[in-house]
Amino acid sequence: MTQVAVAKYGSAAIPEAEHRIEPTSKSKLDEALAILQDHKKEWAALDLGERIDLLEELRDGVVRVAERWTDASVEAKGLTEGSAQEGEEWLAGVSLVVRNISLLINSLRDVSKHGAPQLPKKAHARSNGQVVAPVFPTDMWDALLFQGFTAEVWMDPEVRLADLPNHQASFYRAPSHKGRVALVLGAGNTSSIGPMDALYKLFVEGEVVILKMNPVNEYLGPIIDEAFAPLRERGYFRVVYGGAAEGDYLCQHSLVETIHITGSDKTHDAIVFGVGEEGARRKANRDPRNTKPITSELGNVSPIIIVPGPWSKGDLSFQASNVASSLINNAGFNCNATRVIIQHEQWSQREAFLDALRNAFQQQPNRKPYYPGATDRQQSFLKQHPEADQFGEKGAGKVPWTLIHHLDPAKTDEVCFTTEAWCGLTGEVALSADSVANYIDKAVEFANDDCWGTLSASIIVHPKSLKDPVVADAVERAVANMRFGSVAVNHWSALAYGLVTPTWGAFPGHPVEDIRSGRGVVHNTFMFDKPQKSVVRGPFRVFPKPAWFVNHKTSAELGPKLTYFYADPSITRIPSILVSALKG
Repeated sequence: MTQVAVAKYGSAAIPEAEHRIEPTSKSKLDEALAILQDHKKEWAALDLGERIDLLEELRDGVVRVAERWTDASVEAKGLTEGSAQEGEEWLAGVSLVVRNISLLINSLRDVSKHGAPQLPKKAHARSNGQVVAPVFPTDMWDALLFQGFTAEVWMDPEVRLADLPNHQASFYRAPSHKGRVALVLGAGNTSSIGPMDALYKLFVEGEVVILKMNPVNEYLGPIIDEAFAPLRERGYFRVVYGGAAEGDYLCQHSLVETIHITGSDKTHDAIVFGVGEEGARRKANRDPRNTKPITSELGNVSPIIIVPGPWSKGDLSFQASNVASSLINNAGFNCNATRVIIQHEQWSQREAFLDALRNAFQQQPNRKPYYPGATDRQQSFLKQHPEADQFGEKGAGKVPWTLIHHLDPAKTDEVCFTTEAWCGLTGEVALSADSVANYIDKAVEFANDDCWGTLSASIIVHPKSLKDPVVADAVERAVANMRFGSVAVNHWSALAYGLVTPTWGAFPGHPVEDIRSGRGVVHNTFMFDKPQKSVVRGPFRVFPKPAWFVNHKTSAELGPKLTYFYADPSITRIPSILVSALKG
């Protein structure tokens, strides 16, 4: 699984990181897989009460290591302690793992009582019959902490409303006591991804898991292993280390029965078809060398559609912070980082928004480009766009925030549309249209057809714009027609990842030889087996400032408070959370 050449469409090639932990030997990998094989039937047959008990032990274990987990990430990424940068690591890392575990506990209790997880509100059908299941807020705590935010999962069109419960918790409705061994190839960027992918395989799909840490963040492996000790001690879970060679060995191993990868489409193709001339031939002939069931989340050139409207200076500033945060977060090393900002060419405030965006970038210090190859990737874009705006320090080992603006929408091979940059770089393009409604339709078509990938996208619209029924209809049509696994209204689509109850994964339908953003979903704590996409909606302006904004002053306080709240919700914890939120 060596690096392969960058294709015209897809994610940029990423060199393998240097190892901090010695790769696991083949004999130790064999031993780990043998243990999992020996216990897979036991895990598959384990009753719900024992599963719930294990999840409660896991939650306690994750809470015990939470500070070390976050501190290790802050140190490795070169972040500033006590700042919003540290807050990111809490909020996108250990906090989400605790929330995921708590939601799984609730779902399994529902399965025990009712046969399926119970929705917070009744599902309904759209006018075309498509079933929509509300999944957020899940309870009064969510409603209090995320006022005005909602999330839904839209089902595959073949699902009927009356049958929706039969499309939940499939493993528990008809469990296979044979069991399976799943390989999870962990992501190197966000610390919650690997553990949460493992939780999905374990508790939603009923498979034991070997988690191979990514070399970029393998320093977290011992901490995750300690937190997941209750599963490890019973032979249901193992953490191993290594790079491409170890990953390839595991993917080909006879004891590995399913694979899940969060990463690059290049790595997916190397697993499925191989590399070099043989890999290219196999892919062209649809002749995979690896035919095991593979699910994957493989990135996106994530678009944000800006709907023109009567934006005030405060609106421009807020939404510039919103959009900038969606790129600056984690130094731009996110599969859902904003890569293309779509505007209406005739909007009188287009340039004002770009200026507000420049100001937002200018106010943020550069981050350590901790992911290998970031400098080279940025430079490859700058060679095609030397006119790009750059904010912050330049030079060796530096990756300034980069805005490539006024792109040509007719240039279908534009690198900003076809290639995920995987660094702190985004592009801006404007589409001409004779009305706002027509612009929205064109923007959706552009996002669907010209931006590579189908993972996630957003649309931002002022509430006054929605008072025009033609615009309101166009926005709802956009939400319905956007072919992305997650669509967010007014906010960064990463919220679909962070709320955990929505599904997270590509829009369905990619064949293995054209995988794009991948196949299958994770998170999905209501355990739907035929989802199409998730839709998250939030207010145009939010007060207090959202904790995920990069200019939040107290997110480093909020992160641990939310983590401990998710582990043990209590009204007594709320005042402290609100005080920190208000100071942000």
